[in-house]
Amino acid sequence: MENRHIDKEKIKTAVSMIIEAIGEDVNREGLKDTPDRIARMYEEVFSGMDEDASVHLSRTFHVEDDNLVLEKDIQFYSMCEHHFLPFFGKVHIAYIPNGKVAGLSKLARTVEVFAKRPQLQERLTFQVAEAIMKNLNAKGVMVVVEAEHLCMSMRGIKKPGSSTATIVAKGNFENNMDLQKQVLELIKL
Repeated sequence: MENRHIDKEKIKTAVSMIIEAIGEDVNREGLKDTPDRIARMYEEVFSGMDEDASVHLSRTFHVEDDNLVLEKDIQFYSMCEHHFLPFFGKVHIAYIPNGKVAGLSKLARTVEVFAKRPQLQERLTFQVAEAIMKNLNAKGVMVVVEAEHLCMSMRGIKKPGSSTATIVAKGNFENNMDLQKQVLELIKL
C-alpha cells in the first residue's frame, strides 16, 4: 500500500477557510482552536489509510475442524466519502476456517483498518470479506454491516434512525441460502 501522510497544516488552513466562508470569525474564542482540533481528529479518524489489514490477520492459530466462526456486533465508526459525515454501526463476520483461525480481536482490528478511511458502506463490507478470504484462506465468509449514516439523518432527506444493511457472501456462503440464513439467525440472538 502506498504510504500516505496526513497534512495537518493543510487541514487547519482548509478548516479556517470553511469557518470564514460560512461567515464566522476564525479568531472567535470558541473557534480559534477548532482548525487544530479538526486536524488532530482527522489524523485519528483516517488512521486506517496507512494500515494493511493483512498485518492483523497474519497471526493465526491452527484448527482441525471447519466449524463456523461468528464474531458479531463489532462496533465501528467511519466517514462517508461523499459528505465527510460519520456513519456508524455494527459489523458481523462469519467464516468457515480452512485449517486456521484469527484471534477474535484481529477481526475487529481488520474492521477498524477499513473503517478509518473515507469510505462507502458497500466497499467496507466487501473489503472486510476480501481480507478474511485472502488472509485466512477461508472456505467461505459472510460479512453483514448495519449502519446509520448522518448524511441521511441530519441533512438531505433527514431520516434519523434509518439503517442501511449490506451483505457480502463469498466461498461456501455465496450460493448457500441455508448457510446465509443460519448466520442471519445467529446474528439476531
